[in-house]
Amino acid sequence: MDWLLWGIIAFVVIFIIWLYNSFIRLKNQVENAWAQIDVQLKRRNDLIPNLIETVKGYVKHERETLAEVTKARTSVMNAKSPAKKAEASGELTNTLKSLFAVAENYPDLKANQNFLQLQEELSGTENKLAYSRQHYNDMVMRFNTKIQSFPANLFASLFNFGKKQMFEVAESEKKNVKVKF
Repeated sequence: MDWLLWGIIAFVVIFIIWLYNSFIRLKNQVENAWAQIDVQLKRRNDLIPNLIETVKGYVKHERETLAEVTKARTSVMNAKSPAKKAEASGELTNTLKSLFAVAENYPDLKANQNFLQLQEELSGTENKLAYSRQHYNDMVMRFNTKIQSFPANLFASLFNFGKKQMFEVAESEKKNVKVKF
């Protein structure tokens, strides 16, 4: 009988250790996925000043569009939470779309090699950013599912593992961009 009791206790202890470690593994995967979004946001933010400088020489009277891009970039850099970064990122995406739409009116700019290269790099970065967001949300979903499923939910709250927030697209990013000339 003593062996059976010790066996049950050992099983419970091993189960709790395994469960805790799985929470930690998933939490770290979520944090890593968030870091990948940050890397792509930084890459995009680093490309934008070069793009603006390239465009400035061609679009002298489009200062408002350039100012909006700069302001949106600053908002992304200052945002701390996933929700704030998502909102600021959406605004930046919209202002970049407006900038590229304005550039359509300047044939010399459209043919400029620096502009084309920066546009291509930004496009690639946007694709990587979209993938990183998707990966982050996949990891958050796995983590949230784990901590909300029985019997893990009993231990998740005991170990202070709370629900993580998804990276959601801002409402402004869902709307069509309005370009005025």
